[in-house]
Amino acid sequence: MTTRREFLKTVASLAAITVVPRHVLGRGYVAPSDQLTKGIIGVGAMGRGHINYGNTRLVAICDVDKNHLQQAASLVPDKVAQYHDFRDLILDKNVDIVHIATPPHWHAIMAIEAAKAGKDIWCEKPMTRTIGEGKRVVEAMNHYGRIFRLNTWFRFKDSFYGLGSPVKPLKKLVQSGMLGWPLKVTISKHTGFDWKFYWVGKEKLETQPIPAELDYDFWLGPAPYKPYNAHRVHQTFRGYWDYDGGGLGDMGQHYIDPVQYILGKDETSPVKVEVDAPQQHYDAAGTWRSITYTYEDGCQIVLWGDDFGNPGTPYIAGPKGNVYKNFVCDIPDWEKKLAGFPDPEPQHTDFMECIKNRQKFALNEMNGHRSSTIVNMGVAALRLNRTLHFDPVKQLFINDDAANLLVNQPMRAPWNI
Repeated sequence: MTTRREFLKTVASLAAITVVPRHVLGRGYVAPSDQLTKGIIGVGAMGRGHINYGNTRLVAICDVDKNHLQQAASLVPDKVAQYHDFRDLILDKNVDIVHIATPPHWHAIMAIEAAKAGKDIWCEKPMTRTIGEGKRVVEAMNHYGRIFRLNTWFRFKDSFYGLGSPVKPLKKLVQSGMLGWPLKVTISKHTGFDWKFYWVGKEKLETQPIPAELDYDFWLGPAPYKPYNAHRVHQTFRGYWDYDGGGLGDMGQHYIDPVQYILGKDETSPVKVEVDAPQQHYDAAGTWRSITYTYEDGCQIVLWGDDFGNPGTPYIAGPKGNVYKNFVCDIPDWEKKLAGFPDPEPQHTDFMECIKNRQKFALNEMNGHRSSTIVNMGVAALRLNRTLHFDPVKQLFINDDAANLLVNQPMRAPWNI
């Protein structure tokens, strides 16, 4: 296992290399005709689900749980490199793409180190656990010239949950101005979205023996040390603030990122977040009734938990018209009228082509950070149980030291970004 000093020394030398022929750089350079290779960090259920995706060849896997490694290796017909330390996978010259499928408290560190090493990155959602970590990821991708994909895809493909439609026609309708402005978007069970409140933490966890197959200290990594309990790790980690953000952290970017795109807010953030929720536990994420985000121009995104709110509320409410579940619009002859408006601009949705052509992917570190910021604004307001005001340019809460401590949270030594 490489030491921290050796790792940083190696990636510093790699980062200084510009594009040269593959026969010089080995697997670090990707010719347009080549099949891209990938390594997956974190091969629990999510990581194992991504062993196969188009136009890539898996060459390396990494996990701090030996059982996960064995299970993943058994699913791969060819022999792959197996690593305990993610830094070793990142430095593997056979790896073109680093796929990060760990809990979110690791996402920023791994993405930044992969960028330093000249790798392109596919990252699971939420992009980062804090707003400050997201800013650092954006800076790193820009500095090292890497291609980044955040793995939530509803802004560019598939039917968008209960809306019964892909996002593109919703974007076209909003872009046409037929609904008027500003708009209010309500995300709730009534409009087809489930916040999965079973992802709540337990407030009293007894200390349990650490399983022999798990390197728990490495699993915690930058997170504060807490005694081991099986409910903290693997499938149930989302219920704890140190690693994720409960139901909001789990599904937030899936639900909110397309709304950010629909509203044309990819380059900004809300200026206010309000919460209606029980007092949250300091460690275990809980439930909430509503979270309301307001943009400077008056647009709002409203999240309703469980069965909160009026079942008849539209998904998109505007001064001139409304859109309901199953893409029902109450503007007379709206489909005929909409046909006369231009379609939204095309998006680059083939990640492998984006890597080969060095083009920004449709959901990249920049717009992904903005939708992750919406999630993390909500998490901060929930944890403090009060309204927060936000500066979208500085990406800090306004006159609120306690909230800004949640923007840039300390990491447990020796980890830092």
